[in-house]
Amino acid sequence: MRERLRVMEKTKHIFVAGAGLMGSGIAQVAATAGFRVTLYDVVQSSLEKARASISASLEKLYGKDRITIPPQEIMVNLQFTRKLEDAGACDLVIEAVPEVKKLKGELFQKLDTICGETVLFASNTSAIPISVLADYCGRAELFCGVHFFSPVPLMPLVEIIRGEKTSDPTIDAFRQIVMAMGKETITVAQDVPGFIVNRVFFAAALEAARLVEKEVSHAADVDKAMQLGCGWKMGPLATCDLAGLDVIVHAADAIYEESGDSVFKVPASMRKLIEEGHLGRKSGRGFYRYS
Repeated sequence: MRERLRVMEKTKHIFVAGAGLMGSGIAQVAATAGFRVTLYDVVQSSLEKARASISASLEKLYGKDRITIPPQEIMVNLQFTRKLEDAGACDLVIEAVPEVKKLKGELFQKLDTICGETVLFASNTSAIPISVLADYCGRAELFCGVHFFSPVPLMPLVEIIRGEKTSDPTIDAFRQIVMAMGKETITVAQDVPGFIVNRVFFAAALEAARLVEKEVSHAADVDKAMQLGCGWKMGPLATCDLAGLDVIVHAADAIYEESGDSVFKVPASMRKLIEEGHLGRKSGRGFYRYS
């Protein structure tokens, strides 16, 4: 508890860049932990959607006694902005924009000129090497990866990834901050594309998709095999549908581009589903149909 209080006293203001599903989730758990949070996005409608989704999520969690602080008190900790310059008042930055290397890199370049020289930077990337992103700004020692999982308010794990030049104090600071948000952490000591969870999961999920593509078995039976044979709570293909096939393919492509390992090459059948607009649960169809 004393360690948590020290972190809370030192880090009071977190700037979250990107108000999508991941960014809004990170902002929510940070605000719930008592941090002051500024959530940034270039699109006003994205900020409005994030505000509504965070409020609804807090109400739901409060109604189920998953949180004890009234939602209206948590929402006071949040502000929403389209002004990147507002990052100048922050103590720490967490980036959660789409998985496009150039987009992330240019954002960090701008933030590097706006933020104080001691401000810590982190990326929520799920696949792009941390050292590559750190090269875009002049604070590689103060830069690491913090990979949250979706949905952020419910998933307990965060991967903390060390870049080539990340300092030990930076890793320790982010570990304490993430723990203050109520999360468990693991440290990825080598900056490999995809880190730990996605490398293991994507290898299994893409092979599962290949088995269906080759008509070795149906999606339901492949998922059932992993659930009953390996103890998975949810099969790999159902998990892909939940995350969004477009999200999965985008991240897998990034890992394949960086690693060159054919195990991460996306099968044609998955790309066809996306081309047809079948993105999983959010579109009503992916490997499965949803009502």
